[in-house]
Amino acid sequence: MTHRHDKILDVAERLIRARGYSGFSFRDIADEVGIKSASVHYHFPTKPDLAAAVAKRYRERCAQVLEAAEQQGTGRVNAWRALFHEALKQDGLMCLCGILAVDGASLPAEVAREARAFLQFGIASLDEARPGEGLRILSQLEGAMLIARSAGDPGVFAQATDDLGAI
Repeated sequence: MTHRHDKILDVAERLIRARGYSGFSFRDIADEVGIKSASVHYHFPTKPDLAAAVAKRYRERCAQVLEAAEQQGTGRVNAWRALFHEALKQDGLMCLCGILAVDGASLPAEVAREARAFLQFGIASLDEARPGEGLRILSQLEGAMLIARSAGDPGVFAQATDDLGAI
């Protein structure tokens, strides 16, 4: 992939996490990257193509971060909790697929499919660590992130998830 391709994905990810699927345009991305809107379309013909690629990359990156944390001895639930907490502390933005899930039924099929794939990945991953609890734990993490973002205080996330273990 080219640097421009990656930069488009980076900007789109941040904008989706900040504003949701409906809150960004190719023009927004082009302006920020410093290219023409047609160049964004060259890499991603449609907005659903772009958002689906962003969500897929997000899931793959999360999987890499979680695997690295586990290899360093961090338990899986703690790794998930730390992943969400660090993202919230870093930029105050929501989990990409959590924010996409809010748009639910209005999302294009390919975007909804990638958002669901992340959530299914999360549930399955957490179920491996704590059988039968993956859905509850991921729901707790996503909900705590939403409330902390709304409060403008990452500490709210830590407080709401402290029963899950150390960050």
